[in-house]
Amino acid sequence: MTKPIVWRGAALAIAVRFAFAAMGVQEHLGRRVEIVTPLTSLMRLAEGQWFKQHGLSPYAGSAYHGSPLLLSLLGPLTSRGTGGQLLAKFHSSFFVFLVADLLGAFLLQKMGKLVESAHQFYQAELQLDPETSKSAVKEPRGKIRLGIRKGCKGKEVHAKVGLGDLAALSYLLNPFTIAVCVGGTTSPVENLLVIVALYGALKGNAPLAAFGWAMSTHLSLYPAILLLPISFLMVSGSDRPQLKVLERACLRNASDVASTDRRSEVDELRSKAFLPLQWRRYGHFWFFSVLWWLAIIFLSAAALGGHENLVEMISETYGFILRVDDLSPNLGLFWYFFTEVFTHFREFFVMVFHANILFVLVPLTIRFHHRPLFLAYTMVAVATMLKSYPSDGDAALSLGLLALCTPVLSDFRFSFLVLNGYLVVAILSPSMYNLWIWRGTGNANFYFAMTLVYACVQSILIVESVGAVIRHDRSLWKSFEVRVKEESVVKAHDD
Repeated sequence: MTKPIVWRGAALAIAVRFAFAAMGVQEHLGRRVEIVTPLTSLMRLAEGQWFKQHGLSPYAGSAYHGSPLLLSLLGPLTSRGTGGQLLAKFHSSFFVFLVADLLGAFLLQKMGKLVESAHQFYQAELQLDPETSKSAVKEPRGKIRLGIRKGCKGKEVHAKVGLGDLAALSYLLNPFTIAVCVGGTTSPVENLLVIVALYGALKGNAPLAAFGWAMSTHLSLYPAILLLPISFLMVSGSDRPQLKVLERACLRNASDVASTDRRSEVDELRSKAFLPLQWRRYGHFWFFSVLWWLAIIFLSAAALGGHENLVEMISETYGFILRVDDLSPNLGLFWYFFTEVFTHFREFFVMVFHANILFVLVPLTIRFHHRPLFLAYTMVAVATMLKSYPSDGDAALSLGLLALCTPVLSDFRFSFLVLNGYLVVAILSPSMYNLWIWRGTGNANFYFAMTLVYACVQSILIVESVGAVIRHDRSLWKSFEVRVKEESVVKAHDD
């Protein structure tokens, strides 16, 4: 059951969005390069819709570089308001983005409950005493206590905010999420599809996971790297401790008991510990992925007026992302470097820059294959830092997924530094851009310094998150070893 604090947080998030939209902030935010990119700009989408209405290709003006399906969904909403003097300030697409944010938060809440249940199960199975196991289930460690004072006979009541509630609130109330929702960018829709893919994989719903993965990849290409964590979520479920810890727990329990009934329980625990791969579910995922991709190709061809236009679509969407044709300033590292690089070296460095994302996938997958949800977060965060056209919407998604991993991030350090780094980027980036572009008292290095700060903040967040999870796994193994040694000492003393 959803707690009142979640409803209050959702109401506050909706009120803030409507307040900013009523003040006319959308026009200002829609021109901020930190919020809008050439791929997500609603103004570029409106230009593509204008070409389409006049019988031309939406890519004819070299402005629109998004999906024809997204153009068919949002294009009609860009040509008219909602009517009325007050509602005229609210663009019709604003309500689409608002619904996308609410749905994304709702799915994050559901994912948090699933992750929390899995965390409780493994914490209970690793307990030495059965009574302790029961208490672990009743009082899960995944809960976060918030002190809330209520005027009830002067007593202080602690309200528990579950992991799902925390993730939903952190996503809805994130300033980056609010900015991209109000600012007229398609990032909320893209983020929602990524969340749908992860939620479907976590639930074991192959059609839903395949739909989210195929559509998100179709819209922005980079979610293709989520195939590995989605696969692990499909075949082995949510995050869990390392297999050596669970196997040792099974062996310890087997050595303690001799009865046939108890050994059957241990064998059942061992089967749960090793989590046999559900290859049939994985096969269903691939089957539905192929079906969704065929549907996407067919609908895109229908939206463009024929299959002969698909080549142009691929060149103007995926080719545009990979070639890095637009070098307008953004939060990424591509634009500054490729304005300086020599032309005959350009293709080589484009390949190297894009390969940076692929280089980190293999070691991360090897190390965190037992924590697929955290692996998904790290891949999204790496893409946020190294993609060709990043925005605040990408950071909002990565931070929302990070909230789902809080049970294993208790040893996270430098949170104060990361928070202030985001504040510095959010405050100084518009100032540096204004000094460079509008006032002419600065140069490109002013704004590029902010993009470097953003990259450093993202790097610190990723590295420290990875380090915290590694330390958590090691401490879990060490504490388990200590408990086993203590038991052996007690048994030797009794004998």
